[in-house]
Amino acid sequence: MIEQVAIAFEQKDYKTAAKLLKPLLKDSPDHPWVVFYLARLHEVSGKYPEAEKVYRRLLLITTNHRIVTQARQALQRLQEIQQEEKQRAIAQATAEPNNTESGVLILEPLDHEQKNQVAAKFGQIMQLDAYTARLLLPSRSWKYYRSGRIGELKFYGMQLQQAGIPCFWTTFKAIAQIQVFQVQYFLESQPKPTVICSNETNIVGSLTFDWSEVSAQVLGLLPIFEEVFDVNAHRQLERKTQTQDYAQFCDLHLPQRRCILRLCDRSYDFQQGAEITPSASEKTIRINWNNLLNWLTNYLPQVKIFSDFTPFTQTVLEQTEMLSNIQSHIHLFRREKTYWDSAFHLYSGLIFNKDKDMAKDH
Repeated sequence: MIEQVAIAFEQKDYKTAAKLLKPLLKDSPDHPWVVFYLARLHEVSGKYPEAEKVYRRLLLITTNHRIVTQARQALQRLQEIQQEEKQRAIAQATAEPNNTESGVLILEPLDHEQKNQVAAKFGQIMQLDAYTARLLLPSRSWKYYRSGRIGELKFYGMQLQQAGIPCFWTTFKAIAQIQVFQVQYFLESQPKPTVICSNETNIVGSLTFDWSEVSAQVLGLLPIFEEVFDVNAHRQLERKTQTQDYAQFCDLHLPQRRCILRLCDRSYDFQQGAEITPSASEKTIRINWNNLLNWLTNYLPQVKIFSDFTPFTQTVLEQTEMLSNIQSHIHLFRREKTYWDSAFHLYSGLIFNKDKDMAKDH
């Protein structure tokens, strides 16, 4: 009977092959040639995932050299088909002009059990071995994964989401379109908050809004680097760049106005406008800043605070070419350029666009 099945396949008479194979699957489901032709039937029917599973099972149950060789050739053939299909799908996804814009794909954190469950799927989608795939999945915070054409990133992102791997994507253009106002101080908090701020051309004005417009608070510590002299192991003086301090930032997102109000402990004038803390001039910047954050929280009790900037930055700082093209809207005195500033604006911009897109979906 198995010879007749082989002849039917040679003649590409798959209907007859399926008919002949049916009783064999019932009587000898584990016979290597029966399993092989079952996989072939899946393959010629276009059921590639099922075919791959059966071919892989076949490699575990037989040492027959001829069958093993043909099964491995079939797996290679399936891999090439899948790659061709993926390339066609990516080409289609990037065909529209809007889908050729540059963007970024971000992976969201998973707990230990979730990582174990989805690592194999992640590896399959991104063509990685299981060990590498598991290492790449984040467990603490958002992780920069890759940048490229947004159509391609969306293609991969949707596959990952369908596999239970949380992620999102956005364009750099969408981040660049967010207007950033540098807050000098709150003029008043009631009945509506008003800030004195400067725009991107350094023109100072006021902006009045509702507390209910704020969708997120984003906190970040940006290192302040200084050159210092140190004694090395050979008792020689050498110049080093070290982190001497940190500047603290807080972004308030106003998605309805497509803008961010950016506060910094080094530029906020605690002695002007609404009284945040009594006798501000007698207190340290750190105390005044902490009082300002507490003051904001009182008015924004339901607003989510994002404070995972530092672990996120550790995943993106090496992407210097990408970060160099992001305008940071950070006005700290720097002796040398640092990519931390652009990384903070990227982090805040990702949150801004993710929240906006989620609100649109609902």
